[in-house]
Amino acid sequence: MLISSQFTPDPGRYDGRMPYRRLGRAGLRLPAISLGLWQNFGDRVPFDQQEAILRRAFDLGITHFDLANNYGPPSGSAEANFGRHMARSFADLREELVISTKAGYRCWPGPYGEGGSRKYLIDSLDVSLRRMGLDYVDIFYSHRFDPETPPEETMGALDYAVRSGRARYVGLSSYSAPRTRAALAILRDLGTPAVIHQPSYSMLNRWIEEPYAGETGPGETLVDVLADEGLGAITYSPLAQGLLTGKYLDGVADGTRASWAPSWRDNMLNQSNLDNVRSLAAIAAERGQTLAQMAVAWVLRLPVVTSALVGASSPEQLEDTVGALRNLDFDATTLARIDEYAKDGGVNIWSQSSFA
Repeated sequence: MLISSQFTPDPGRYDGRMPYRRLGRAGLRLPAISLGLWQNFGDRVPFDQQEAILRRAFDLGITHFDLANNYGPPSGSAEANFGRHMARSFADLREELVISTKAGYRCWPGPYGEGGSRKYLIDSLDVSLRRMGLDYVDIFYSHRFDPETPPEETMGALDYAVRSGRARYVGLSSYSAPRTRAALAILRDLGTPAVIHQPSYSMLNRWIEEPYAGETGPGETLVDVLADEGLGAITYSPLAQGLLTGKYLDGVADGTRASWAPSWRDNMLNQSNLDNVRSLAAIAAERGQTLAQMAVAWVLRLPVVTSALVGASSPEQLEDTVGALRNLDFDATTLARIDEYAKDGGVNIWSQSSFA
């Protein structure tokens, strides 16, 4: 086990630069920007580079680190690496952190390595805790809806995670509006209500604002459900897997996510998306922001959105993203102009769960 290294957090990390927003009607607050460990904390990224990002995040007031059992690559390595970071940098700071993980996607071979069964969710959470060297996580999510498992079983596993002390709160990720409504009713009856939903959302992926297209016609939006139920949302992929940074306007450079990440689809770089990104970048420049900063500010404009979940490949990139907090206001004219170009770009690779 690694011995804790010398990390003295910035004493001004809570001086007001980072807003902390309440999760709906729950008591828990999250930073307006949270750090996701999806792509840049597996074994392909040097450990000291990861450490620099995490330490800078904490100094910037980012107290929430988000993981999942399958994050890497390879699967599981992000949690294992994060456990080493906890021991080195945050061993004495656990009470100042909100740490989340999830289970739902495939994480190990065989019939019990994915889905929404009680066995998979609880076994996965136990493995996650061992990897990270933690006694509990603050939030445990059902990572996606499993149509082959009764929702009562999946929600019962989340309830058990809290009652057994393995988690403080539970949440849902990528559930559609009606599935969210049904899951919340089960959890409420069990006595462990969910407090958070983690959907994908960006200017090129606005599904949470769209009425659910059910068999009987348009229904509620996910935003409607969350507002009515009193949940907060933490939106992932607000930069549309890097499209809304503008770095792909001139092609794909070596080392960027599009050149290696399995979540990338080459058809995302279509002419319509590129034209819309250029127009959005022009609006951002008029606001005195980078496109990435405006993209993060834009998702935070919705009252149900508590936090924007971002990734980072360097401390400098994270600092630029946090700069979004300097200008979170949008007037009606600017929002209308953004709407002209904030069109679906085919970037919701999780739509099978979100729309079903």
